[in-house]
Amino acid sequence: MPGLLEWMGKRNLKQRIGEGIRINLVPGLVLWVMGVCLVAIYYLGEFSRPWFNEIKILKETYGFVYSAVSTSFFGGLIPYLFMQLTGRDSLKGLWSGLIFLGYWALRGIDVDAFYRLQAMIFGTGVDLKTIIFKVLFDQFIYCVVWASPITAFFYTWREAGFSIKQWKGDKSWSELFDMILIFTVTTWVVWIPGTAIIYSLPYPLQIPLFNLTLCFFVILVSVFSQKNAGMRVQKNDCQ
Repeated sequence: MPGLLEWMGKRNLKQRIGEGIRINLVPGLVLWVMGVCLVAIYYLGEFSRPWFNEIKILKETYGFVYSAVSTSFFGGLIPYLFMQLTGRDSLKGLWSGLIFLGYWALRGIDVDAFYRLQAMIFGTGVDLKTIIFKVLFDQFIYCVVWASPITAFFYTWREAGFSIKQWKGDKSWSELFDMILIFTVTTWVVWIPGTAIIYSLPYPLQIPLFNLTLCFFVILVSVFSQKNAGMRVQKNDCQ
């Protein structure tokens, strides 16, 4: 989330967590409604089954390639173009865009591999027990140990202009640890319900729903973080 980690670094830990939760809450509500509607359409709308079946076939046919391309498109290209065209991204140039797309392509493979692992451990059922186990394993093991740290590292590196030297100089290890903690706690607000919705669809449709959720989440958070930053500037000017 470009810009979000930057201003968070200027506030104490409790304030940053509170601000992050407030920024994520409204986008989260939008995404939950969108996800629930898609799940309802799948289970209740017979007219939608051919469309969902086509997506299933694509995912099953191309596997990791599908996950890399689709996640790079939905999590990388669309948010990147949105942020560039609306002036919310300070980084310009083809190189930064390619790194951003490459990162989300690799994360698509990463998430796909994790979903496959969960299917092996917990099965591919969509019953309540299976969903709960997957959500807990996802949010409190995978995210804590891997997803949140790698995302925090990537976005702080991005905000340093993809310069390793500047990145090392900008953040101490304690600050990076705080960033990881903040990112983990604040995204739980969105992704605990979000992953429950994702895991309620059949296994081949979980990556496509993850992609849509990720796309809108990155865009919405960039919008709301920008608005909150503007409000804070106005407030500080009045004091």
